[in-house]
Amino acid sequence: MSTSIYDFKVKTLNNEALDLSTLKGKVILIVNTASRCGFTPQYEELEKLYRRYKDQGFIILGFPCNQFGNQEPGDASQIQEFCSLRYDVSFPMMAKIQVNGQDADPLYKYLKQRAKGIFGSTSIKWNFTKFIINRNGSVVVRYSPLTKPLRFEIGIQSLLNE
Repeated sequence: MSTSIYDFKVKTLNNEALDLSTLKGKVILIVNTASRCGFTPQYEELEKLYRRYKDQGFIILGFPCNQFGNQEPGDASQIQEFCSLRYDVSFPMMAKIQVNGQDADPLYKYLKQRAKGIFGSTSIKWNFTKFIINRNGSVVVRYSPLTKPLRFEIGIQSLLNE
């Protein structure tokens, strides 16, 4: 049983392994993304936050997911092209995963147990659900897709200053 976010390894969009233990000491925002979603414009605010705070130890990991309304049907190269050309995304994008169900990625199973949704729900309700992890690797908070990234910028600043 994993006891820390640092116990997980994930794959990047380029199918390279990323050991999350290499992110120790950083504030991490993990978000499930989609290219054809009403919340897709949140890429813009996510990128603003990333560029503003990356030099202070902040990183975003985007996890494309096609489980909600078939809103991320593309393959890795299509997702990369969309993120680059449409939103100039420079934060790391991961391989497409599932966030709910039997085949949910182990990292997401862990995140959902550590920061439950409304009424204690563990399932992810839609694209652009966001998890914030502090510099010690603890899941601090979960934000719904409705919460735009710039709304919790002060929280990120606080975690970076800890």
